[in-house]
Amino acid sequence: MNELVYLKADDVFTDSLVLAKGTKVEHRKIKSVIKKHEKKLKEFGRLSAPYRAESTGGRPEEYYILNEAQATFLVTLLKNTDIVVNFKAELVRQFFEMRKFIAERHTEAWLETRQQGKLTRKAETDVIKELIEYAKAQGSTHADMLYVTYTKLANSMCGIRGRDSATVRQLNNLSIFENLILQMIRAGIEQNMNYKQIYQVCKDRCIQAQQIAMIGGA
Repeated sequence: MNELVYLKADDVFTDSLVLAKGTKVEHRKIKSVIKKHEKKLKEFGRLSAPYRAESTGGRPEEYYILNEAQATFLVTLLKNTDIVVNFKAELVRQFFEMRKFIAERHTEAWLETRQQGKLTRKAETDVIKELIEYAKAQGSTHADMLYVTYTKLANSMCGIRGRDSATVRQLNNLSIFENLILQMIRAGIEQNMNYKQIYQVCKDRCIQAQQIAMIGGA
């Protein structure tokens, strides 16, 4: 199941769109339940004014931001189909895991690991900066996007969206992949490889390293 909750500062939230998609209940019905029980929901915290989001059809749609208590209460009001029950269980699990992560993020171990990771990231971005000039010399017109491209590659290998939402273990893994990437970029430049080929080599080596780590941890 996809990520159902997200971190904002030191609190966890979901929204009515997530609930509608996860429970297979029409979003308008979810919003109707929210409006009907608005007074009760506000007892658990501020109920945000509807925000705007782009739907798949490109039309703006209103949705509600819900904290953990509000979301938990709201799903109790839905009919317990198998889909809804499974969604409730996963929502509770993800809220719990995110709360656990928030606690971890305030530990000395996380802060130290995060700081060390910044040094590795700095070394990687220095090499990517060199790669950007190298790619431009080869005719690339979008070389500046390489920062984003390689960031996404490293993050995807660790299953994260960014450093601030990563656990200590994920931060350590991220440093390993970033270090691997910078080594592959340096080697590719030294071998006069095409910048696109360098990326493919980096991706292949990262996938290989990921697979080895999974086998080794089994």
